[in-house]
Amino acid sequence: MGLDTSHNAWHGAYSAFARWRNEIANLIGVPLELMEGFFSPAHSNAMALAEFAGENSKALRELVGRNCPIKWEILKPDPLLTLLSHSDCDGEISPEDCAKIADRLEELMSKLPNGEAGGHIGNWRDKTAQFIAGCRAAAEAGEPLDFH
Repeated sequence: MGLDTSHNAWHGAYSAFARWRNEIANLIGVPLELMEGFFSPAHSNAMALAEFAGENSKALRELVGRNCPIKWEILKPDPLLTLLSHSDCDGEISPEDCAKIADRLEELMSKLPNGEAGGHIGNWRDKTAQFIAGCRAAAEAGEPLDFH
């Protein structure tokens, strides 16, 4: 059981997709675990960090709690936000958005680690190239990229 997409963009564990997507988010400065749809006070590194802040612990937890989750719409527009905010188990990305995502991922390719990530990712750049190719195939066919 795992994530499969149409157009051979992704086949693998949900956890691998989450790690890959988090790497992409880090490259563009998006704190994915603090974002709407991802933030959980019980599982947030920001909340855990606040626990170790000594006498400032309560103030930091309140600050994170008041400001999180971060709303997607306050971020500077970027085609990758469509990918980052998308469900990892269902739905679709439009052909138009697929083309923009592919272009943006190509811009970032050289910033990705050029090594093995293990699990269902393998090489970071190879897996990203596969996702780009799937997005391009969907866009060229005028079909959405389906997540299931």
